[in-house]
Amino acid sequence: MITRASRFLLVFLLLFASLTSTASLADSAQDKLAAGRIDEAIAELNGRLSSAPADAESSNLLCRAYFALEEWDRAESSCRKAASLDPGNSRFHLWLGRVYGEKADRANFLAAASLAGKVRGEFERAVQLNPKDVDARLDLAEFYLAAPGIVGGGEQKARDQARSIAAVNPAREHWVYARIAEQKKDPATAEREYHQYIDLSNGEAESWLNLALFLRRQKRFDEMEPAILRLSQAPMSKLDVLVEGAQMLYRAGRNYPFATELLRRYLASGPVEAAPAFKAHYLLGMLLEKQGDKPGAAQQYRASLALVRNYGLAQQALNRVAH
Repeated sequence: MITRASRFLLVFLLLFASLTSTASLADSAQDKLAAGRIDEAIAELNGRLSSAPADAESSNLLCRAYFALEEWDRAESSCRKAASLDPGNSRFHLWLGRVYGEKADRANFLAAASLAGKVRGEFERAVQLNPKDVDARLDLAEFYLAAPGIVGGGEQKARDQARSIAAVNPAREHWVYARIAEQKKDPATAEREYHQYIDLSNGEAESWLNLALFLRRQKRFDEMEPAILRLSQAPMSKLDVLVEGAQMLYRAGRNYPFATELLRRYLASGPVEAAPAFKAHYLLGMLLEKQGDKPGAAQQYRASLALVRNYGLAQQALNRVAH
């Protein structure tokens, strides 16, 4: 027979076990990465990989941490390790392709041409392994649009990806068609496709973000700003759109208070990996500095450095406002 005291003890033990499990999960390397605690994530992952046989998941997480820091060589090494340990994992190939893409964007012509083949190969492998991965197909379509034919690019290949995307996500198909129209310098068709994307996604925030990005590229800033407002009010499956919207306003020199509001909302909601918290704090500091709030800016730069102690941009900015 369980006494009243025993029941209390059992409830306490179950609650303690639940809390311990939750704390452990919240403290995992993946959650540190998602929260933007990049220094902590890297320290944990390097410790794990140095004290035990290499595992693909830890190597991929380490790659993504270095990706956030824009340390492309280290990211490549870790992503290659992950893909070699688990060659059948679509996402590992996708991340390796993204690293190669970033390196290609910063390389000279000859090196970029060599890297382009690696980008295509990794993205194509990711799609082959998981044909329903819309992110992989979108990255591959974007590669086909940006790359010349000599390294495997081509409009028709991008259209083929768009048709495959339609079977999984009909709205995102129109993003590809919009990008094709932009590349062909047909802004009217591009704008129609972006609005079709909005309609088919039921006005999801990411669709408004892509329209706003298009309007920024067209230098139609008076229309871009209302699109960002619609973004902020729309159903939102990806919180990083708030950072993208704030960044657009900052770069265009428009409505700094609204951009500040978007970033505060993002940070209060819980940052995600796609928009690292240390970069969001830095951007918020820049916006506050633009508005004459140097103490507030300094606080945000310190928050950024607390997550990534060697983040040079935040350190330079802090030095500027703290003196």
